[in-house]
Parts: sequence; structure tokens; C-alpha cells
Amino acid sequence: MKKILIVSTVSRQFYLFEQGNIEVLKSLGYEIHAAANYSDANNERLDSLGIIRHHFDIDRSPLSLKNFKAYSQLKKIMKSEHFDAVHCHSPMGGVLVRLAAKVLGISTVIYTAHGFHFYKGAPIINWLIYYPVERFLSKYTDFLITINKEDYLRAKKFKAKQVFYVPGIGVDTNKIRQVSINKFKKRQELGIPKDTVVLLSVGEMIKRKNHETALRALARVDNTDFIYLICGRGKLESYLKKLSKEYNIDSKVSFLGYRDDIHEICTIADLFIFPSYQEGLPVSVMEAMASGLPIICSDIRGNNDLIEDGKGGYLINPKDVRGLSYYVKFLIDNPKLRKKMGAYNLSNIKKFDKEVVKESMLAIYKKI
Repeated sequence: MKKILIVSTVSRQFYLFEQGNIEVLKSLGYEIHAAANYSDANNERLDSLGIIRHHFDIDRSPLSLKNFKAYSQLKKIMKSEHFDAVHCHSPMGGVLVRLAAKVLGISTVIYTAHGFHFYKGAPIINWLIYYPVERFLSKYTDFLITINKEDYLRAKKFKAKQVFYVPGIGVDTNKIRQVSINKFKKRQELGIPKDTVVLLSVGEMIKRKNHETALRALARVDNTDFIYLICGRGKLESYLKKLSKEYNIDSKVSFLGYRDDIHEICTIADLFIFPSYQEGLPVSVMEAMASGLPIICSDIRGNNDLIEDGKGGYLINPKDVRGLSYYVKFLIDNPKLRKKMGAYNLSNIKKFDKEVVKESMLAIYKKI
């Protein structure tokens, strides 16, 4: 039986993002091994994947001394199992795997870049640290997979044997489309009046997701009949709650925390807001599109792969508080346009369906 090793920094990568790849590899008859730092493992979810697990002490920080130990551990794993191929994810996983594979002579090395840390508008330090490393290691990469067009065009200039564009991990558009709930009761559950316009953001409360710009923008919206739902947790939660009070919009902002009913919440939303600073190809935007929502998002890599400005919503500079405020107000006042844009997104998202992604990955894995 053919054997493949999937490598990531954290184990949740496997059940959050790799299930489609695992299904494809099983259909091709592979025995699937998965190496990661399992210190925070959700064993129940991992057990359901049917993978053989290998722990090693990888740390996501490129400055961590733990990665020297992790490199030795990974070489032992790769040497002992005689893999036909290795598929690595995450920047540190990509570094350690490709160096080890070069030493051990593993014939096929696949690397998926879930968004290079160097991109248009990235801090110069990112370009100084990550760009030369990725460019150098590309010569030890047989298949380099990118998930957005900007990364794909840049990777084509590297030295990987083959470069592919695959549209992320995909979304289950059928499952999302079939979500059926009593919208009135869902609004009641969340304390939302019947005719109030619902604005929604989904994302961890960290600087990269840029919830602060959204709050500043909404403070400028001269309309009392809306509510802004934020789904997610993170270290900036208390700061953002304080900010909403300072701007006197705390009565219009509802911090919902982590939710496992995002698709249901999308069905009662009228507009999705996503002013993030950095993305690869955001799943939350794809899920909002599959729910038929118009979207106002930052004009950055990944987002502009998904949203066509003026058709599925609007693209803005992530720091443009005034622009975001204007478009929110404009779409609150134009329900017919919201529906038209939502319908456009519903059609456009079909290109990013998980079955499309699985077909792309099947073609790549068949090349091993």
C-alpha cells in the first residue's frame, strides 16, 4: 500500500482543513499518516479521520529553539515509515519537511501555501524573513500549491517543479444552501427585532481581522435600525467591547463569541462585513457568499479572488473607515441591491465548491 505523510504545525489543521484531501487520498488507496504537535489534540475528531498520528514538537514561531528538536523528530518519522510522498502545510511545517525530505531523498514533496506571509502591502520584515526562505526552499518542492491568484503568480517565478492554483479548501455549497430555519425564531433567540437590518462579521478577535475599523465605521452610520453581530473570540474582545461603548454603539453591537451555528446566523443576516488585513482565501467569506449575502470586505489578496467590486459587494482599503461607513449605509438603504449582490455571490461561489477543490487535488495526487 502507498503511504503519504501530511505535516502541519497543529493537529486541528487535519479536521478543520484536510478532510477533503484525506478523502481523496483514501480513494486512491493511500495509507495516511499525519504529523503535528498533538499537545492540544481533539482526539474524538481526529479519530474520525482514520489517520495514523505522529507527534513531534514543532512550534509555529520561526524563532523557537524547539524546532531544532522537531526537525530531528520529523526525520526519524520520515525515515522509519518509507513514505511515497509528503504533503506539508504551514510555514514551519514547510521548512522542516522540505529540509528533511532533501536529506532523506523522499521522491515527492508537496507544499500547500495557505497564504504567503509576504504579499502586497505586507510589512517589510515579512519580505525580509519569509520571502527568501520560501524562494530558496521552492527548489526542494515538487508540487507547490497556492490558494489565491496573487500567490500563484508569485510562486510561478520560484523554482518548484510544478505550481498549482487550487481555490482553498472549498465550501459545501449544497449543505449551506439547504440550511432551513425559522428566521423569526432565530432572530428572537438572538434578541433581534423583526425588521432590524442585521450586519455580520465572523473572525477571531485579533488585529489581523481588523474588527476595529468596522466598529469605527459603524459609529458613523446615521441609522439606528441595524444590529452588528460579531462571531468569534480572541485577545482583543475586551478592547473591542470597550471601543463600542466609547463610540456609543454598544446597544447595536452583539458579541456572540464562538458559534457552531454560523450558517444559521447567515440566513438571518442582510450584509457581511470583513475588513481583514491579511488572508489566504477566507472560508468565512465563502460561507457568506454561499448563504447569498452581499459582502463589504477589504481589497486584499484572497478577498479580491472572491468578491467582484460592484457586483457581489464592495472592496475597500482595510483602513478606509469612511468608505466602509458609506457602503454600509448605502446597502442598508438599498435592500433590492443587497439581494441582487447576494444572488451574484450565490452563483459565483460555485467555482469554490469543495467538490471542485477535491477534483483539483485528485489530479495533483495522481501525479505522485
